[in-house]
Amino acid sequence: MSADLAYNVELQIERFHPSMPKWKLVIEYEGTRYRGWQEQANARTVQGELRKAAEGFIGRSIEIVGAGRTDAGVHALHQVAHLRSSLPIRTDLLRQQINDRLPSDICVREALEVPARFHARHHAEERFYLYQISTRRTAFGKHFVWWIKDRLNIQWMQEAAKTFVGRHDFAVYSDKREEPASTLVEVTECELCSFGHLLLFRIGASHFLWKMVRRIVGVLVESGRGNIALRNFDKLTSAEIARWTAPPSGLFLEYVRYPGDAPPGPPAPAVMLR
Repeated sequence: MSADLAYNVELQIERFHPSMPKWKLVIEYEGTRYRGWQEQANARTVQGELRKAAEGFIGRSIEIVGAGRTDAGVHALHQVAHLRSSLPIRTDLLRQQINDRLPSDICVREALEVPARFHARHHAEERFYLYQISTRRTAFGKHFVWWIKDRLNIQWMQEAAKTFVGRHDFAVYSDKREEPASTLVEVTECELCSFGHLLLFRIGASHFLWKMVRRIVGVLVESGRGNIALRNFDKLTSAEIARWTAPPSGLFLEYVRYPGDAPPGPPAPAVMLR
């Protein structure tokens, strides 16, 4: 079933069952041990663990839908999902009981009862990703950074990052196996800054293509190494860009913004390095 068809089916269900309670969950997780967000057969995923925890408490099947998918090994500071059940439950009790059943690397930070028509994915206006590059070797932060041994020219990387802002076709930056028909994406923010031993890269957009962020980071690193001149960005091929894909360890789904939400503040490290 396509995503749009599934959404239409949900709307029909809500017309006949408007009293079924629905909650908005804000979730953080370390993705190192998981095959991404989305449930898969014979694989451990974040969505699967949440479903198991929620159904273990509620005692019946539930609906849980995320604002977006994260790949294997990718983390989240602020993933959003909606959960719907036919059983009325106190919101504070729901959050507590789900957290009690979750593994220690997944946590429901917030739970809020929302109108039946709220949809975590379709109603999200912007998604923000944060990528952490370490400029030194680290024994403790290796699951949360990409350590680059080479000296990087930060100014070149910052200038390169600016070129991604706006509406562009990101086909060469995506793995096309699971992409929609259109590869046009409106990037609203793309910046890179230094924070101690970390380089923090943030990108915001209405949506992202599969592996798009990690491939942009890879291209920026090659630019910082001096291997790509800014004037040659338009000549890069998908094969070249795929070869430079950054590892998932440094990537975090930082924030999902809905109508009325404030934008995120200045970039800050997800995990500090001394």
